[in-house]
Amino acid sequence: MTTQRLPFKAADLFILRAGDGRYYLYCTSEDGSGFPVRSSADLIHWTDHGLALASADARWGTGCFWAPECYEIDRRYYLFYSADWAYNPTGALENFRIGVAVSNDPKGPFTDMMDRPIFDPGYPIIDANVYQEDGRYYLFYSRCCYEHCVDGLEESWIYGVELKPDFTGVIGEPALLLRPEQPWEGRSAAATGRRWNKGSYLLKHGDHYLMTYSGNFFGGPDYAVGYAVANSPLGPYRKAAENPILERYGEVTGTGHSCMFRGPQNEWMIGYHGRTEATGQDRVGFISPAEWTEDGRLVIHP
Repeated sequence: MTTQRLPFKAADLFILRAGDGRYYLYCTSEDGSGFPVRSSADLIHWTDHGLALASADARWGTGCFWAPECYEIDRRYYLFYSADWAYNPTGALENFRIGVAVSNDPKGPFTDMMDRPIFDPGYPIIDANVYQEDGRYYLFYSRCCYEHCVDGLEESWIYGVELKPDFTGVIGEPALLLRPEQPWEGRSAAATGRRWNKGSYLLKHGDHYLMTYSGNFFGGPDYAVGYAVANSPLGPYRKAAENPILERYGEVTGTGHSCMFRGPQNEWMIGYHGRTEATGQDRVGFISPAEWTEDGRLVIHP
């Protein structure tokens, strides 16, 4: 399969290859109404199923419903997402946390498992990603730039923490995994006063754990994807020297917030959003082939 642009808006897209053989795509709605869900048998023809979770039906979030990811576990479906927490005693301008909703159907409707986020680290967090291995679950997330000043700039960092098996909380303290360090991650710093590492996605390839992530301002043309490698889910991680592996190409800019999955022929694919001159500020979805070289490097073919 060659790179294709999906025929609909799809910010922060996540693609689940479910046990029923279909693909389910979840994404951020630009109007804040909730999380659209679509399904496909071939990644080309898509059926719209409405909202997997409507923001009006959420139990703890009041806005900024972003970055859903859905996982199939024991024939149930768990939707992890970010939102602005209603409980805000300090009046923080960014009060994002991560929660989880559940359904018996990948199309939804999903219902929040609790009337609160999974946990409160004491700072705003977004971009949930979950990894399971040997009966243990790990949550990866992005600490927001808000009020997190480093050397004169606000920074977004990526953390990981073990989840309780019932998803009602976390085990232990979060570990810092990635922070902006490579030159390309500062392309939008001068214009924004911020640097980002965010939107992580973890998979295991061979004996190593590979984490893709996004750098730079999500609303600008320099949003791009890099990756890092570790020997365990909670690191330490080493960033690839060839980063970024996915950045603006042709008429497509702002390529980021990616996920990886197996295609119809069991080939590796990467899903992400981007912008074009024709789509303007609307973020649309793209799917590109991905592969590993003999020396273990991840390569995207946009």
